[in-house]
Amino acid sequence: MSDLAWVPQSCTLPTEERPLRVAEWDGLFAERLASLSRPEPLRLHLDLAGGPGVEERVQDLVEREGGCCSFFSFTVTPGEDLIGLDITVDQQHDAVLEALAARTAAGGQR
Repeated sequence: MSDLAWVPQSCTLPTEERPLRVAEWDGLFAERLASLSRPEPLRLHLDLAGGPGVEERVQDLVEREGGCCSFFSFTVTPGEDLIGLDITVDQQHDAVLEALAARTAAGGQR
């Protein structure tokens, strides 16, 4: 899914910066994704393998993403071996979460 058509108009990140941000998320998921689940239709839960600097990296990304895509809510749950990341959206943005889940699953298979 190299096309960024799934990114909604409500995202305020400048268009030219979007591929860079997506690449940051893709890199994190490719390196650290341990599991992915959809406990609720509007919530995606990820477990990311921990390690030096990983929690800070995740926190930095969710803070920047929340600044431009206010329809996302992020909850980071620190852990020794795994870092939990819950991503929720409102009903209006369920297709965005679905696209993110598919992209994450495809890129995070390790």
